[in-house]
Amino acid sequence: MTQEHLTEELLHRLLSSSNVKTYLDAEHLDGRSFSEYLWVLLNERRMKRSTLARESGLNPTVVYDIFSGKSRPGRDHAIMLSIGLNCDLRETQRLLRLAGVSELWCKQPRDAIIIWCIEHGFDLAATDDELQRLGERPLLQSK
Repeated sequence: MTQEHLTEELLHRLLSSSNVKTYLDAEHLDGRSFSEYLWVLLNERRMKRSTLARESGLNPTVVYDIFSGKSRPGRDHAIMLSIGLNCDLRETQRLLRLAGVSELWCKQPRDAIIIWCIEHGFDLAATDDELQRLGERPLLQSK
């Protein structure tokens, strides 16, 4: 996947443009959908949907429905998908945005723990262990 600009960089370019059309023409903004972005991540990792279902802790039918665009995941399911895909924080935040849910926010204790786990490459079980150890609701209970 090509390196995408940070939102802050794009905002700066938008605000410094002489008009919005110039900005839109120059930036080649990507209007991809949530399911399209999931396919990109899945293909980059050379992973099958069945493997993602296992790694994310989600029911395979739920995963297939999300990929087909039949359903949209809630916030915890989107986080679980990102962990199953071994996404970094930037990819996770983009995935959450495209899912139409709030991004992880480091001022919220549960989100801070999840951010830390993502940055340290924790899988779902290790992330849930860390959440429980610190008195927060684990992701797997939200299925």
